[in-house]
Formats: sequence, structure tokens, C-alpha cells
Amino acid sequence: MMPAPLLHVDIPANLPSQADVVVIGAGIVGTSAAFFLAERGLKVALVEKGRVGAEQSSRNWGWCRQQNRDARELPMSTKSLALWEHLSAATGQDLGFRRCGLLYLSNDQAEIEGWANWCRFARDLGVISHPLTAEEASARGAATGKTWKGGVFSPSDGIADPERAAPLIARGLAERGGAVLQYCAARGLELEGGRVAGVITERGTIRTRVAVLAAGAWASSFCRQYGVRFPQASIRSSILSVAEGAALPDALHTAEVSVTRRGRGHTLAISGRARVDVTPQQMRFATSFLPMFFKRRRSLAPGGLEGLRSGHESLARWALDRPTPMEARRILDPKVDRVQIAETLRRARALFPGLADVPVTASWAGYIDSTPDGVPAIGETAEVPGLILAAGFSGHGFGIGPGAGHLIADLVTDARPIVDPVPYHPARFARSAWGKVAEF
Repeated sequence: MMPAPLLHVDIPANLPSQADVVVIGAGIVGTSAAFFLAERGLKVALVEKGRVGAEQSSRNWGWCRQQNRDARELPMSTKSLALWEHLSAATGQDLGFRRCGLLYLSNDQAEIEGWANWCRFARDLGVISHPLTAEEASARGAATGKTWKGGVFSPSDGIADPERAAPLIARGLAERGGAVLQYCAARGLELEGGRVAGVITERGTIRTRVAVLAAGAWASSFCRQYGVRFPQASIRSSILSVAEGAALPDALHTAEVSVTRRGRGHTLAISGRARVDVTPQQMRFATSFLPMFFKRRRSLAPGGLEGLRSGHESLARWALDRPTPMEARRILDPKVDRVQIAETLRRARALFPGLADVPVTASWAGYIDSTPDGVPAIGETAEVPGLILAAGFSGHGFGIGPGAGHLIADLVTDARPIVDPVPYHPARFARSAWGKVAEF
């Protein structure tokens, strides 16, 4: 079985001795931040321990949505849709972004009412999303062959291609003079007077006054090296893709299964279903995550030792003059949950009879890095001036990646923020490892 497809970009680059900003992590958030910084004329180095976009940025559904967003994330979601269009135009590349609309269908009256309430709330903020009657929902969901009690359709939302987006944005960065360094792990920070003075990589040190940590599931362990308390826990989600051959919607969510067009085929997943692999860091932050895990107890299942083997949520302190855990595991490629894959395929074929003879082309798993409140941490850390954290996107990072990248560029250049940065600030997680109370 094939893993998650990913466009490989070969971008030769020498390690610069100095940069205005070093971005650590080349997922959708890191590449977007680096691109927007380069657009503003800054000298940017983007360092990635493995391949651009190889972790969760290529393993997600590809949805770019406003629908059902947390109120704190909604402004960034709206801005991100326009920025997806900007990035496509600015890079001259097809990132797969299309405002195809997102369709939600349900036979659960409480769920339908919840969506309708969200639509009313969002309308006051200028976001248009249409609740659907039973007749409208059944018509839009005709491919399922079922009748539905209701649903919602968000016409301005859409999808982008996780296989291509981050790699092509990184290529656009290189065309603007940015250094894109793949297989170049950032081991740590060089500090002077307690603030960032450089980023130490396995190839040498890049002198800089600003480091952006967009390291996904690795971010909290990196923060721990510098006394920055960032509660983060990852869950392992599995997904599969099928070949073309069935008349499926571009983007559909139901309680049974969710479907998204990807290339010529489609990806299939069960929303929220995941495994919780035990890790030392997860145990450290257990009390912070208990409310969220309890709320999602019907969709989360106990995992195994996969998280321990991966090493991304270690409590270890590492030396900067020898290989680190990031070099031992260049790309997080966790074991696929075969039980979940089989159940997803069974549900999909029951919902869409046309899938009966369509072959499965790939299956993969990925670690979704989450915060206790489900909202990402974006902002300068109080403990290490010059270190800007951008992680904990809780499964929403792909769609809002451009907005997050733009906000990061705003913070670095002291420009007017594209959205209010306060709800994202990492200081909301309160105390550092040393008991110091962080402040905004």
C-alpha cells in the first residue's frame, strides 16, 4: 500500500551564515510564514529535518473551511481563503485550491440545529453558510442514495491539495531568494542575554534575531529545552484514498464518513476517529488534556507504543553537538490503524455503492498536534524573546496555514496584524516549566 502522496521539490541551497528570520519546520504554516516574510523583503531561511510538507501537512483532508470554526479561529479562516488565492497567484502554481463549497449532511436533529445556530452566528460576521431542509439536503446528497433530515452548505469554502501546497510554496520562497534547507534539522537555539541570537542546525549555525518554531508535533519537546511550557498532545489518525471511478462529491461530511477529492481520486476518513498513543509528554500534560479527551471519548481509542518509538513527545534534554531525536526520526510516519481503515472503507462503500469496485490506492497515518483548548499557539514566547511559536493547530492547520503564516509575518515585521493575535498567544497556557507566570 502506498503512503500519503507528496510532491518532492529539489531546491539546492547552501546554509546561510545569517538570516533576518529562521523558520523551523516546513509544513504549510512554516512555508507560508517564510513566503510572506520573503515577500516583505526579509532574508529568510527555512529549515526542515526531513522533506517539505512530509508530515501532517500532506496527511490531512485538505479542507479550507470557515464552517463550524471556533469563534477565535473564524477570522483567520476567512482571511486564509483569500490568502490561498493570493499564494496561488503569487507563486504561479496550482496549489489545488478551489472554492467548491463544503457539504454537511446529517440525520441527527441536534447536530442539524447546532449547525444552523452556527450559521446564524457566522452571518453576523459576514460569513454565508446555508442550512439545508430535508429536501435540499437529500438533493445535494443524491450520490449517497439516502434521504437526509438536513445539513448545511458553505459555498465559499473549499479544498486545496495537501500533496502539492507546501512544496510549491517552498519553491516560490526559493524563487524570492529564501533558503530552503531540507534534511537539515534545527537542533536548538543560540542565546545571547537570554534572547535568540541564532539557530543551531546539524549543518552549522545561522545567526538570526528571530526564530519561528513551526515544528508541528515536535514543537513542545523543542520548547522544553528552553523552559517554555507548551502543553501539546498528539493523536494518531488514519486515512485512505481510492482511485477515480465513482461519482463522489468534492467535499462531504457525514457522521459515517467524510469524502474529499484529491487529485483524480478521493480520500476517505471518519471525522474525529483516532488513537491516543502513550508518550512521556502526554503523561506530563495529562491533567490539561483530560477534559478534551473525555469529551471525545467516543471517537478516541487507546493506542500503543507507536508514540514512544516515534520520539516526538519526549521529555529528554538533548545536546546540540550531536544528533537529536529529530535526526533519528526525519519524518513522522506512524503505523496505520488497519482496523480504522477497514471500518472507514466499509462505511464508505455502504454510503456510496458506486465505491464497491473502486480500488484503494493508499493509506497512511499522521500525528495531529493539539492544544488543550483546540486553538493554536501563535506568538512570541515570554521566556525566550525572539522565539515565535506557531504550533498546536489541532487538525485545523492546513486550511488556516496561510492566515497563520501572514500573522507571523505581521508579528515579525511589527505590521498591523491581519487578525487579533491575542486569542492565539501562547501565554494563555500560563506557567513555564520554572513556575514563572507568562504575560501578554
